[in-house]
Amino acid sequence: QVQLVESGGGLVQAGGSLRLSCAASGRTYSSYAMGWFRQAPGKVREFVAGFSWGGGGSYYADSVKGRFSISKDNAKNTMYLQMNSLKPEDTAVYYCAADPTDCSGYGCALIDYDYWGQGTQVTVSS
Repeated sequence: QVQLVESGGGLVQAGGSLRLSCAASGRTYSSYAMGWFRQAPGKVREFVAGFSWGGGGSYYADSVKGRFSISKDNAKNTMYLQMNSLKPEDTAVYYCAADPTDCSGYGCALIDYDYWGQGTQVTVSS
């Protein structure tokens, strides 16, 4: 089992920045897929960004490309999502996810992730 805990959400004005964290614990693997998803009210959950913890290439949804950046801290077993130039349409609950299946690039968006965090709310005001 893998436990994921997100943090860092909040209220920010359009054009501002936030950094989300996803702390992983439990049984982890040296190389597994990690992803960020979001779900806005009345909408389906959508993929935002993902990569392989072992070092495979990252992939971003077109809607966030150039504004969001995914990274990790191996020592802290924590993944981050740096969100810059935020827009009101970025408002959503953000979830991190993990799966033992390795991935690279676009493949990270296609995985049926096994483990999910509880979500953190991001609200961007206009």
